[in-house]
Amino acid sequence: MKRREVITLLGGAAAVWAVVARAQEPGRVYRLGCLLPADRQRPAYVAFFDELRLNGFVEGRNLDVIPGGFDVERDRIDAVVGSILKATPDAIISGPDRYTHALQEATQTIPILGMSEDMVADGLVDSLSRPGGNTTGISVLSPLLDGKRQDLLIEAVPGVRRIAAFLDSTRTKQEHVQQLQDAAQTRGIEVSVWRVAASEELIGKISAAKAAGVEAINFLSSPLFTVNAQTFIEHLTKLRLPAVHQWPELADEGGLVAYGPSFTEVFRQRARMIVKVLRGARPAEIPVEQPTRFELVINLTTAKTIDHEVPAGLVLRADRVIE
Repeated sequence: MKRREVITLLGGAAAVWAVVARAQEPGRVYRLGCLLPADRQRPAYVAFFDELRLNGFVEGRNLDVIPGGFDVERDRIDAVVGSILKATPDAIISGPDRYTHALQEATQTIPILGMSEDMVADGLVDSLSRPGGNTTGISVLSPLLDGKRQDLLIEAVPGVRRIAAFLDSTRTKQEHVQQLQDAAQTRGIEVSVWRVAASEELIGKISAAKAAGVEAINFLSSPLFTVNAQTFIEHLTKLRLPAVHQWPELADEGGLVAYGPSFTEVFRQRARMIVKVLRGARPAEIPVEQPTRFELVINLTTAKTIDHEVPAGLVLRADRVIE
């Protein structure tokens, strides 16, 4: 490389670091609030803080995480919101939609970075390109993938005639369910609907579905089927009941088939958005982002345990196979 090119490169790098230095004030400690439903040791949350570190925000050095914002159950949301706002955070990461709505009702000034199945449809932002207000975030758009997961489940269980669609009764729209039922009916398959309002109901309803003759389950997109999923996945295995799940990581927890964006990578994406906010960008001007990569993961260990053979063609198409 010529000397002039080296000088230009170093000059450009210096300019970049100058911008960063101005954005990240020397000696300042940034305060981050969190309002999330799972405990902090979850791999996705660990990845989130690792990504912040890679971008120059290190807990214990220039980042202070307000305590009490993890493993927040629905009935504690309002109390935790009050505690977070008292600590005057520079930004707050939250989700799913009920959590973010609670924050929006409490503050119109502190930047909020939410995540929901559909940020626009859930009423959290005005549009994907121009969110407006003090909120931006990640729109997973998982409902669009529920049909794809249903197709994968039908392929994974050849000859299946009765599928259960498990849905969150507090959020899933009837029109969405009807579309899934209509699509399955054209293939001679019945889709029964099982509405769940709380995670405590899952084990009992899975058992009831099995007793009713259901041969496989499609867990529709919802945080309800994500937090502490290992317990009901173990129950599915015990009943030898094939199922498809929203996040690829759920196959690592024992789910037979999973399709969607990586939960861990989505949280790294969220961290990069928080970095923009901490460096001074306004949420109203940060477009809502969406996942760009989707994974099909098949757990053949689970298949063997429940004595089910997943067709070889589907296994060959999988992005990752657990053996």
